Amino acid sequence: MPGTADTSEPVLAPFAAFCADAATCTLPEAVLHAAKRCVLDYMGATLPGGAIAPATMMTQALSDMLGHGRARLYPGGEVTDAKTAALINGAASHTIEFDDIYRDGIYHPGVPVISAALAIAEAKGVSGETFLRGVIAGYEVSDRIAETVNPAHYAFWHTTGTVGTIGAAAAAATILGLNKEQAMHALANAVTLCSGLQQAFRGDAMAKPMHGGHAAETGLTCALVAGAGVTGVLDMLEGERGFGNAMCGGVDWSNAAKTLGKDFTIQRITVKNHAACGHAHAAIDGALHLQAAHNINPADIVRIDAGTYGPAVEIVGQQIVKTVFEAKFSLPYCVAVALLHGSCRMAAFEDDKLQDQAVLDLAKKIFVSKDDECDAAFPKRRSAKVAMTLADGSVLDFYAPTRKGDPDSPLSDAELSAKYHDLATDIIGAERARQLEECIWKLDTLDDIAALYPGLRNAAE
Repeated sequence: MPGTADTSEPVLAPFAAFCADAATCTLPEAVLHAAKRCVLDYMGATLPGGAIAPATMMTQALSDMLGHGRARLYPGGEVTDAKTAALINGAASHTIEFDDIYRDGIYHPGVPVISAALAIAEAKGVSGETFLRGVIAGYEVSDRIAETVNPAHYAFWHTTGTVGTIGAAAAAATILGLNKEQAMHALANAVTLCSGLQQAFRGDAMAKPMHGGHAAETGLTCALVAGAGVTGVLDMLEGERGFGNAMCGGVDWSNAAKTLGKDFTIQRITVKNHAACGHAHAAIDGALHLQAAHNINPADIVRIDAGTYGPAVEIVGQQIVKTVFEAKFSLPYCVAVALLHGSCRMAAFEDDKLQDQAVLDLAKKIFVSKDDECDAAFPKRRSAKVAMTLADGSVLDFYAPTRKGDPDSPLSDAELSAKYHDLATDIIGAERARQLEECIWKLDTLDDIAALYPGLRNAAE
C-alpha cells in the first residue's frame, strides 16, 4: 500500500548494512568491471565539463579553498578539500550532458556518486579497490531508491539532485568504513538535505549541473559527520512527513532493497551515445537509422514526426534554440544536426552548428508528440517512433524501442573507450588520456587512488 512500509526496522536499514558490508564483502569480477566502466565514462564527461562554466566559475569563486588537501579538481589538477572537490567535479560531470543514466530510476548516478567517492578517496588516500567499492555501494543504494520513487517523483524533482545525495552518502560511508548504525544516520541526513527542482532545467541557466555538485558535496558531508557521531531521523524515507509522502505522493517501500547484494544495478547502466539530454536519444537513433537505411539526403526531408513518451515531449520538445543549453534539450535540433553532420556529439553544439541555417531550418520541420505506446513503456523503456516524410510524398517509419547505450543495446568496452578518448583527448592530450584510461581499468590493483592519474599528478606537483 502506498505510503506504508515494514515498521520492524527503518527502510534505510538494509541500505546502511549494505554500505557497511560493501567495504569488505566478496564482489563478482563482473561487478567490479562494470564499476570501472562507470568511472571511465564519468571521466569522459567530467574532463571537458571541468574546463567550462560553471565549474571554472565555481573554482574562481572558491579559490580560497584551493592549495590544501589531497582531493583534486579535474581537468586542472588543483588540490583542495574533499567537499570542494565533490562540489565542483560534481557540477563539471553534469555539464556537457554526456553522463551515465540508470534508466529505470530516471537518474544519473555517476554524477553524485563518483564525484563524492573520488573526492573522499583521494582525501583519505585509500586504495583503488576501496574507491570502487564505494562507487558500487553508491550506485546500488541510490539506483534502487530512484527506481522505487519514480516516475512519480520525477514530476517535480530532479532525481540526480535528490536521490543522488543519498547515493553520494552511501559511497562515502563505504569508503570511510562506517558501520551500519553510522551509515544509517548518514543516509537519513542525506535524505532530509536533498534537493533539486525540475524547473532548474526548464530555462537556460547553470542550475542543473549545480544539482549534481550539491548532491555530491552534501552526501559526502553527511557521511563525514555521521562518522563523528552526528545522528539523523532514521525513518526519513517512510515517515509521515518523510521523503516518500512529501516528494513522491506516497511510496511502497516493501521491495526497495529486496535484491540488494544479489542483483547489481551497476551492470545495467546506460552509457550515453549522444551529447544531449537522454530523452532525445531514441529519436536521434531512429532518424539516423532511416537515413542510413534509405540513403536519405536531408534536403529531401519535408517533415519528421517523433512520437515518444510524455516527459520527453515536455523537456526536449522545443524547436527553436539559441544557446548550447537549449540545443541540448531540443530533440528537433539534435535530430537535425545529426542528420546533417553525422552525429550529435560535442561538435554538434559549437557555434558554427548553432548558427547553421540548414540545421535550424530542418529543426523547424521536426515535431514531437506523445505516443501512447512509448509513454506506457516509460521509464523502463526509452523509445521513439520516427516518421519521415520526403519530397516525393513517401513516408518512412521506424520504431526505436530503445537507445544505443541502454542495457539492452549497450556500448562495448571498445565503443566506451572511443567515446572517452573523443572527449578527453582535446582536454588533456592523447598521452595523458591514455594513462588515465590504463589506470582506470586496473583500479582494483592500485594501493593508493592518487596513482589514478599520474600524468595529472606529476604536472600539478
